[in-house]
Amino acid sequence: MLKHPLSITALASISSLGEDGQVWESYRGMRHCLSEISLGDQRVWASPLPSGLKEKIAALRSDPKYRFLDDSVLFALYVARKAIARAQWGEGTPFGINIGSSRGATTLFEKHHREFLEQGKASTQASPSTTLGNISSWVAQDLGSKGPEISHSITCSTALHAILNAAAWIQAGFCDRFLAGGSEAPLTPFTIAQMQALKVYAKGPGPFPCRALDLGKKSNGMVLGEAAGLACVERGARDNALALLLGIGYATEPLEHAVSLSDQGGCLQDAMHMALAGTDPQGVDAVVMHAPGTRRGDLSEYRAVQKVFGVRLPFLTTNKWQMGHSFGASGLLSLEMAVLMLQHQRPLPTPFPQGPLDPRPIRRILVNAVGFGGNAVSVLLGHPRPEEV
Repeated sequence: MLKHPLSITALASISSLGEDGQVWESYRGMRHCLSEISLGDQRVWASPLPSGLKEKIAALRSDPKYRFLDDSVLFALYVARKAIARAQWGEGTPFGINIGSSRGATTLFEKHHREFLEQGKASTQASPSTTLGNISSWVAQDLGSKGPEISHSITCSTALHAILNAAAWIQAGFCDRFLAGGSEAPLTPFTIAQMQALKVYAKGPGPFPCRALDLGKKSNGMVLGEAAGLACVERGARDNALALLLGIGYATEPLEHAVSLSDQGGCLQDAMHMALAGTDPQGVDAVVMHAPGTRRGDLSEYRAVQKVFGVRLPFLTTNKWQMGHSFGASGLLSLEMAVLMLQHQRPLPTPFPQGPLDPRPIRRILVNAVGFGGNAVSVLLGHPRPEEV
């Protein structure tokens, strides 16, 4: 349990599900937002932003300051403006920023490296436009914030690690508010090729290219997606809270393989136990799982959930079958999914249900993220007014 209550007072995201109210409607529609795109000389499954959102992101480059920035930075800028407006953090409100990314400026890095191979020299913009610190530093510049600004990469658990960092700073008394999350623009030839080389990327057709949380699937089905998601985290139980942050857990485990968990998901078990400290597991109504769509990854996490919750499992779900895997942003999008379920008191199932199908009422939800390197983060969310549910 946390020493002091923390509130999530605003959320904003962009993904293939859309933005704002479109996100909930996309979830309710139970249709995936994956499509085949041309990338280099091949067609691959991916989860790009809708064309209207792409145009809004491109419009940010009309400001000369942002002309040379990578999409991963522009995604974060766009979402950050929405988040602080919703939290009503007006001019002069002090807050910290922690926005991470697994891959960083993938598009620009590949572009500048290609030019270096062709010309034998790097352009002036190569270094400043591809550093990972661009994301938080440019958001801080854009918003005029005065607090700490942190960027990091902790693979697929990056966004939930940002929530963890925000909680630590606030609990320590260094800051009362934090803007935290992740941003990722991974739809580049080299990034896709890396996942294909690991033999985890989706290949085949079918109604569900990514079968995340289908424990009986015969092949891997990871699909990458563009996205950014940010949360405003504040000290105390605020009247305008969307959800309360009740607990956070984190863990690492020795690697058996560079890209997969142990069979029992040891780091996830430890992270979930830490997040649940002081909370009866049977008091958790749902788990939003990381479930990347790989055979081993999904099954390892499911076994970890079984170890923590026993035979009486909570409602289990994930959003990656619908919107793909956005690496460093994915944990925040899972957290947003959990908050939406708390708000609307409606479960959002997958086409491949595991465990009970209809948790009602929904008062507490656990959110998982785990990434390369054997690291995991779990966040326990609670309804801000459970007596009303």
